[in-house]
Amino acid sequence: MLSPIKRALISVSDKIGLEMFGKFLADQGVEILSTGGSAKMLREAGITVTEVSDFTGFPEIMDGRVKTLQPTIHGGLLAIRGNVEHEADMNAHGIQPIDLLVVNLYPFEATVAGGANFSTCIENIDIGGPALIRAAAKNHAFVTVVVDPSDYERVSAEMAANDGATTEAFRTRLAAKAYARTGAYDAAISNWFTGQMGETFPDRLVFGGALKQTLRYGENPHQKAAFYVGGQSRPGVATAEQLQGKELSFNNLNDTDAAFELAAEFIDKPVCVIVKHANPCGVAVADDLANAYKRALSCDTESAFGGIIAFNRTLDEATAIAVAELFAEVIIAPEISSAAQLVLGAKKKLRVLVTGAMPDVSETGMTYRSMAGGYLLQGRDHRVFEDMKVVTKRAPTDQEMTDLKFAFTVGKHVKSNAIVYCKDGMTVGVGAGQMSRVNSARIAAWKAEDAARVAGDDESWAKGSVVASDAFFPFADGLLAAAEAGVTAVIQPGGSMRDDEVIAAADEKGLAMVMVGMRHFRH
Repeated sequence: MLSPIKRALISVSDKIGLEMFGKFLADQGVEILSTGGSAKMLREAGITVTEVSDFTGFPEIMDGRVKTLQPTIHGGLLAIRGNVEHEADMNAHGIQPIDLLVVNLYPFEATVAGGANFSTCIENIDIGGPALIRAAAKNHAFVTVVVDPSDYERVSAEMAANDGATTEAFRTRLAAKAYARTGAYDAAISNWFTGQMGETFPDRLVFGGALKQTLRYGENPHQKAAFYVGGQSRPGVATAEQLQGKELSFNNLNDTDAAFELAAEFIDKPVCVIVKHANPCGVAVADDLANAYKRALSCDTESAFGGIIAFNRTLDEATAIAVAELFAEVIIAPEISSAAQLVLGAKKKLRVLVTGAMPDVSETGMTYRSMAGGYLLQGRDHRVFEDMKVVTKRAPTDQEMTDLKFAFTVGKHVKSNAIVYCKDGMTVGVGAGQMSRVNSARIAAWKAEDAARVAGDDESWAKGSVVASDAFFPFADGLLAAAEAGVTAVIQPGGSMRDDEVIAAADEKGLAMVMVGMRHFRH
């Protein structure tokens, strides 16, 4: 037999939906205990509330740090109903059962994200709230615990369907959610402390995240998947607003993140990035977005079909009209004009995302990768160049140097082994993910030939281009393959035992070569 909820303790920081939920509980005859702002709000709504201090006979002390950390409260949450010893202790100490706990925590994560100072962050570490939540969740056989305002309607429906009670299965689900919330909260605090102490890799590492959406499947239909967000405010797919289109898939999310992060590398000029399977197949800058898009598309019209398109400027009507001619999966931009929205609105399935801003590519942070039995953790690849130096007899021209920097920036975002041919601020051939660097160079050259053929040009677009390699050339063969394709200048990290051979080969071919001292593997 289910027992109706008779007494509730409410103490929330986020008061969304509280008034309506409080009225529902009052209508159900539930006695409400509360504190501070929660009690004030409920009273102003005409709901009878008992102050916790009146209930316990013990005042709030230490500026409110101690108010619910009291045996009368925790005993009421933890007591096992029907247990003779527990009930004897309750009778002996005047402890009354609490059947429903409604608590959400001080906004520590938001306080940190807002750039608050150390002492303010410390004061926003909730102590009583997590203790209450853990107590109620442990005793979920008898106590319903609610940590998320979005669950108020579910609790109300459950109580309405069960004569004021909740089922054990329902309470168990809420308990699991409660522990997940306190776990994520503790993770945020721990990671903040670690950062304050300047520690990069602490002895224990904790991750926390909130479910943003479940996905139909993962990379493949037989794999289950979901998207969790970690609370960072970095503009991108996690924070974007979807204006239209189908639900984002696992692959959509992965590829869109790759596209937008690359677009963020370019600040000075409008850029368009087209990504397929997490690799850029076309990248170009121009004086306006429409031309940037047309140039990016021209690099690889075949691969762009069904791709992800990212911009670093407000998407305008002219660009939207051009983009609408292509079948694309996702468009992402910091803003989209109302006129552009009208154009794209005709393509109902096209997913359109706005982020409000571009991410700061120089921002530090961590990236994670799972492996059997653990995780790999590393700092974000937030730089592009180290010390650039010309190592050949011929120095690059100004235009070559501009293109070299462009190519190497793009190469940072291409799966290794990565080879990128560029000319006049656009990619003309991309070779990605090959086991051999020379094969990546050959594929990029083939792509450049194909792009020229589609455009109606007789000569490969690789002729007169520059080439970037994400890591050093271990042998001269990769560089020679690029030279054969028609490149005039090379940018690479350097650092091979055979650098002298590679430099000599470049000199023999009349190429200019720059070494930057920084590798960008992306496995």
